[in-house]
Amino acid sequence: MLDGRRILLVIGGGIAAYKSLDLIRRLRERGAAVRPILTASAQEFITPLSAAALCGEPAHTDLFDRNLETEIGHIRLARDADAIVVAPATANLMARMAHGHADDLATTVLLATTLPILIAPAMNVRMWLHPATQRNLAALTRDGVMVVGPNEGAMAEAEYGPGRLAEPLEIAEAVEGLLARQPSPHGAVGRALAGKRVLITSGPTHEPIDPVRYIANRSSGRQGHAIAAAAAAEGAEVTLVSGPVALPDPAGIRVVHVETAREMLEAVEAALPADIAIFAAAVADWRAAGEAGQKLKKDGNEPPPLRLALNPDILRTIARRTEGRPPLVVGFAAETERVVAHAQDKLARKGCDLIVANDVSPASGVMGGARNAVHLVTREGVEDWPDLDKEEVARRLVARFADMLAG
Repeated sequence: MLDGRRILLVIGGGIAAYKSLDLIRRLRERGAAVRPILTASAQEFITPLSAAALCGEPAHTDLFDRNLETEIGHIRLARDADAIVVAPATANLMARMAHGHADDLATTVLLATTLPILIAPAMNVRMWLHPATQRNLAALTRDGVMVVGPNEGAMAEAEYGPGRLAEPLEIAEAVEGLLARQPSPHGAVGRALAGKRVLITSGPTHEPIDPVRYIANRSSGRQGHAIAAAAAAEGAEVTLVSGPVALPDPAGIRVVHVETAREMLEAVEAALPADIAIFAAAVADWRAAGEAGQKLKKDGNEPPPLRLALNPDILRTIARRTEGRPPLVVGFAAETERVVAHAQDKLARKGCDLIVANDVSPASGVMGGARNAVHLVTREGVEDWPDLDKEEVARRLVARFADMLAG
């Protein structure tokens, strides 16, 4: 998906710098050309020779390189690429970016560029959670910098928490998402959804009972987010309407964050028109009939009565529109028994074109898990897919949706 793209890779100084070498390999196997810049600190962990050998390009390290600067090299580096990736983005490097420093080659290039920038933070958990780092992160995202990670896990200092560099495959996929909406030197040839608008919902909804309690479900949003990234990689202009999830926003995609079903419906309607609408979110069917203004307190041994009201049916509302209905409307059916039968009934009731059904019973491990086995239910019949990781499910679904739209 990166064939012919040029990536400028800024490697920051941290123990995770060794993963940047694998990232180079992942980007190049997708067809990208990679040009590396190493900070002085990065050279304490990996060598310029290692990066250059894997990139097939000289590694740049010095702002005052006499050969490079005879052609104002830092400006050329800042222009001659499709995107800049900073991995690892250390706390120090993020701070210098946020405050506009230009005291070495890496920060000078980052300040001089108009290219899209993706950072992959990596640092100690306490450094990541420090208010200063979070302020710098907020400043960078306001400036349009995209972020992938960090992940949660064990640290080099025998600590545990958020701060681990995203895996090279995750970063490579984020680069694909970032560039999916950028003009390609080869145009949009081969991208199945080039020029199409795709609307996707993902994750759960949280329906408040009182200021501290809510009704929800165990949806992680992984499948919906993966579909959004796959659609963007095929050239679509994607709007992702996401309920509360613990996932990073897919790079290069417009994301609208919501909490409740009513907010989700409002965001969906605002995102129309679309060529494809994919409703992967696990929307709560009910909400509390009246949200308590204060935390409900125990009163003796009896629980307070909880009256429920129906939430809006987002899938049916859009599928049954008489004006402005997307040409392809896809629903999801998460079932714990009689999966296909319930999906066929849902297809008839909702009026959509396709239902993607799956078994979410506890034994399946689908809710919150990394894999999925789906059934495609249409009026013509049922197609059963094998157990696959959710990213592969997403890629296959997007290819199928593109075929349906074209046919």
